[in-house]
Amino acid sequence: MTGSKKPHVVILGAGLGGTVAAFEIKDALGYAADVTVVNQGSTFHFVPSNPWVAVRWRKREAIEVQLEPVLRKRDIRLLPQGCTRVRPADNQIDLGDGTALDYDYLVIATGPELAFDEIEGLGPTPGFTQSVCHVDHAEVAADAFDALAANPGPVIIGAVQGASCFGPAYEFALILDTELRRRKVRDKVPMTFVTSEPYIGHLGLDGVGDTRGLLESEMRNRHIKWITSARVKKVEAGMMHVEAIDDDGSIKANHALPFTYSMMLPPFRGVSAVRGVEGLVNPRGFILADKHQRNPTFHNVYSLGVCVAIPPVGPTPVPVGVPKTGFMIESMVTAIAHNLRQEINGQAPTNEATWNAICLADFGDGGVAFFAQPQIPPRNINWAASGKWVHLAKVGFEKYFIGKVKRGESVPFYERMALDLIGAHRLKEPSSTPTGDQA
Repeated sequence: MTGSKKPHVVILGAGLGGTVAAFEIKDALGYAADVTVVNQGSTFHFVPSNPWVAVRWRKREAIEVQLEPVLRKRDIRLLPQGCTRVRPADNQIDLGDGTALDYDYLVIATGPELAFDEIEGLGPTPGFTQSVCHVDHAEVAADAFDALAANPGPVIIGAVQGASCFGPAYEFALILDTELRRRKVRDKVPMTFVTSEPYIGHLGLDGVGDTRGLLESEMRNRHIKWITSARVKKVEAGMMHVEAIDDDGSIKANHALPFTYSMMLPPFRGVSAVRGVEGLVNPRGFILADKHQRNPTFHNVYSLGVCVAIPPVGPTPVPVGVPKTGFMIESMVTAIAHNLRQEINGQAPTNEATWNAICLADFGDGGVAFFAQPQIPPRNINWAASGKWVHLAKVGFEKYFIGKVKRGESVPFYERMALDLIGAHRLKEPSSTPTGDQA
């Protein structure tokens, strides 16, 4: 225990999920609990804008928020030294400065560790490919893009085996196409999309609506070739070695693809602070959670976002992870906030996240939007559409979300009303059939 009479809720991570979780948990608990956020650093980055940073449509400072004054205003403590180890059996985490922090409830929202090291030559340092997973990487990618524009050559964009968020790869491929055309060098840049997905538009979700048709059409129109069910063997300077895998697991083709510029999303795994903690994580280091977002072994540990273990939607020739989209993550946040309030009031948690998905994939001069209810098939709603309006909607959402973080808001009433209007609820109805634990 913490020595305080009030329960102590610790939130590990201050990304898209962790920051909103801090606001919403504070709204739910008020003065009934102390809330602390532990993060590596004190800056929030709006990750969905990283592809824009990588082509210089945004500057880094435009997508950053300094969290300390925002959290202080909400009476939330921030510890920016990060976490080196989670010790759930002791109700403690080890901090980056060598001290330990006690908690009564822990909410893990770390996001993933980017496993560039699992494929030889992958990644910006010391590898040969770029990344848009972090704003630091996006800035490096922008410098590499300037070099490409000055000396055009072949481009490879995509996602390797073990990746679990494919939308940014499609976004970046088509944003890159748009910017190259604006710079009038697109005709000098052959483009290939390489992905572990079994087909274009699978997205780790077995598609949503006609994402296959929409994205294939978009890529054909833009003269982008593709290789699916692809396993990247290794990357060398200017050359990517790729195996195309058949449905039976055999190698269908070997490709040696030359490139001047490449951006490949890496495999994801759990962060080092949790990997190997028995009962807490699966073999890849992702947090095990039941239908209430609570760990089955350590019941005072909740988790949300990309760090949560979710099984694939079905077998694929090459491993394909399940993405955790923004609205899906926010539904996890709401469930956790409500469940913590129940626990602190002496009740058993009953709230379940809907795991609905609303996604805007921007292409610079258009885009694809989809709504899946729920995200994991089978679905009640399965819809996708495309048009120039998607780009405008993405710009508007960026400004809205960053503004929300700056104000320290979780779910303003008008956002809740709009989502209710389209049936995008965050919590399942109490009478819903239990879904079982997630492995």
